[in-house]
Amino acid sequence: MRKIFLGLIATMLIEIAIFILVGKTMGIFNTLLLIVLTSIVGIVVAKKQGIDSIQNMQSSLSNGIPPGPAMIDTFLIFLGGLLLAVPGFLTDIVGFLMVVPFTRKLFKPVIFNWLRRKFKNGQVYIYRQ
Repeated sequence: MRKIFLGLIATMLIEIAIFILVGKTMGIFNTLLLIVLTSIVGIVVAKKQGIDSIQNMQSSLSNGIPPGPAMIDTFLIFLGGLLLAVPGFLTDIVGFLMVVPFTRKLFKPVIFNWLRRKFKNGQVYIYRQ
C-alpha cells in the first residue's frame, strides 16, 4: 500500500512539472486545450477498443476457449481508459500505450507474470459453479 501511495505522489509531482514545462512552451490556453483533446480522443479510442475486446472475450467463451488473453486485453484497455480520463501528459502517454493493440503487447507479459505469482502463492482462487 505504501508503494502505491508513493507512486501516486511521484506521478502527481511529475505531472505538475510537465504541466509547467509545457505551459511555458505552448502557453496556458494551448496546454489546457491539449489536455482536454487528448482525454477526449483517448476515451473515444478506449471505448472502441473496449467494445471490441469484450466481444472477443464473449466469442472465446462461446467457442469454449479460455478467455485469459482477452480478459487481460479488456483489463488493460479499461486501465488505459482510466489513465486517459485523468488529466495529465504522463498518464495520457501510458494510457494510450495500454489502449493501442500493438503497444498493449508490452504490458501483457507483466500481467501474466503477476497472475502466475499470485496463483503460486495461493492468493488467487478459481471458483466454478
